[in-house]
Amino acid sequence: MGDIDIEDSFNASAAVRQNDPEATVKLRLRLRRHVESFHGDSFVPGTETIFVRTWGCSHNTSDSEYMSGLLSLAGYNIITTKEDASLWVLNSCTVKTPSEDQLENEVKKAKEAKKFIVVAGCVSQADPNAEFLRGVSLVGVKQIDRIVEVVEETLKGNCVRLLSRKRPEQKLSLPKMRRNNLIEVLAVSSGCLNNCTYCKTKQARGDLVSYSLEELVEQASRAFSEGCREIWLTSEDLGAWGRDFGMVLPDLLKAVVHVIPEGCMMRLGMTNPPYILDFLDEIADILNHPRVYSFLHIPVQSGSDAVLRDMNREYNSADFCRVVDFMLHNVPNVYIATDFICAFPTETIEDFEESMQLVLKYRFPSLFINQFYPRKGTPAARLKKIATTEARRRTAAMSSLFRSYTRYGSDRLGTEYDVLVCEWATDKVHFVAHNKCYEHFLLPCDDVSILGQVVRVRVTGVGKFHMNAELVVRSRSEVTCAGQLCNSVGAHLRQICENCLCRLESPPNAFMGVLLSAFVASLLYFLLQMH
Repeated sequence: MGDIDIEDSFNASAAVRQNDPEATVKLRLRLRRHVESFHGDSFVPGTETIFVRTWGCSHNTSDSEYMSGLLSLAGYNIITTKEDASLWVLNSCTVKTPSEDQLENEVKKAKEAKKFIVVAGCVSQADPNAEFLRGVSLVGVKQIDRIVEVVEETLKGNCVRLLSRKRPEQKLSLPKMRRNNLIEVLAVSSGCLNNCTYCKTKQARGDLVSYSLEELVEQASRAFSEGCREIWLTSEDLGAWGRDFGMVLPDLLKAVVHVIPEGCMMRLGMTNPPYILDFLDEIADILNHPRVYSFLHIPVQSGSDAVLRDMNREYNSADFCRVVDFMLHNVPNVYIATDFICAFPTETIEDFEESMQLVLKYRFPSLFINQFYPRKGTPAARLKKIATTEARRRTAAMSSLFRSYTRYGSDRLGTEYDVLVCEWATDKVHFVAHNKCYEHFLLPCDDVSILGQVVRVRVTGVGKFHMNAELVVRSRSEVTCAGQLCNSVGAHLRQICENCLCRLESPPNAFMGVLLSAFVASLLYFLLQMH
């Protein structure tokens, strides 16, 4: 299962937050040669239609939401049909070659259609001199707050390139047009502390720069006040947050959970192993919080220590296993996602088998499998590649192993869960919902009013990546992880005992704790039946 390119479908009528007035900075301009300006002296800023497309990670999604918000506030109409747009904003990703190929094809189509083009994101920052970007306006990852200036000058027929990284991060209080009005994608930092030999994102995003705790908590509170029901904390490496000014991730998480309202949830983004090894207890406590999804994305990339050294990943497979084992033991039903790179240049058959054994050991419910692609300018690009046929074989073998097991068995049928409904499925006939441990549910979209609500559902079918469910109770207060308090009082009892202090007591005291928990669970079950 690979990463999915996200084409943002913005709602032009969405509420757009206002920002403080800021001074306009004059730009040095070069006349565009490939597109003839049709505006002339009659050009009126803010009157054109704009199409926005995003590739890559949640951080890019957040950047697109800010750019769309700024453009909307300036009077531009953000539309989802690129054929009808005057200008295309293409927010790019440099993680994988296929994403860059798609960007290049999209730029070519825009030129053929005589559209004005602005390319943003990591490709514009890391590879601005690419041939296919000749004559195209570029806005760097630290310049997205100036997107209106770039668009206005581009529509006048000028080629603008704002790529300097020597400026502060843009304010989180900028106007924002969310791809989904119920979900706040909050980038807590930019850049990272690592220098992985295969990664080009570092060339674009640079070293770690974290937003302050106060600014992030303020933005989280603002998002919930604006109607968001989920908040996704994202960055190139969430676990590294704060280390550039003497704080650590648990400091941020403990502060943010205090502002999450009832019926809302927080999801943690990608976190590399080195930065949470010293805080396993604190991270587990946060994941057990009733308003935080019991979900953790920890990319391992390889099960071989030799390959991890060649990747310069700064941890070994034992470190990764320590994190996973701790979370599996201390966070009931935790949902762990990870990433693998198949056919890294120095990977032997034995190295690859170590990766396969790691998948077999943990049976990860979500697995992002990426075939190695050399990224221009990275140390790994200078290494001799593994033959394409062998690289494809390894990628296919891991994909086959991943498809051979499932988290969602037939024993789930008839089980009830409390879930938060926040998204439409791509088929447009189902809603997507998640329970406490971020398991995926598809519900028939018979009633739009349940969007943004916690509801009780019953499982009617199971698949590899989701469960189908039907609505049972329209409104609940909190999201749960198992068919607790209804079908599975025993499962609920286990969760109470694993989360409470009795698990730390001596056996006699622990036994009394179990009896007390049994009484509480039985009482709750009785009250629900009466209800």
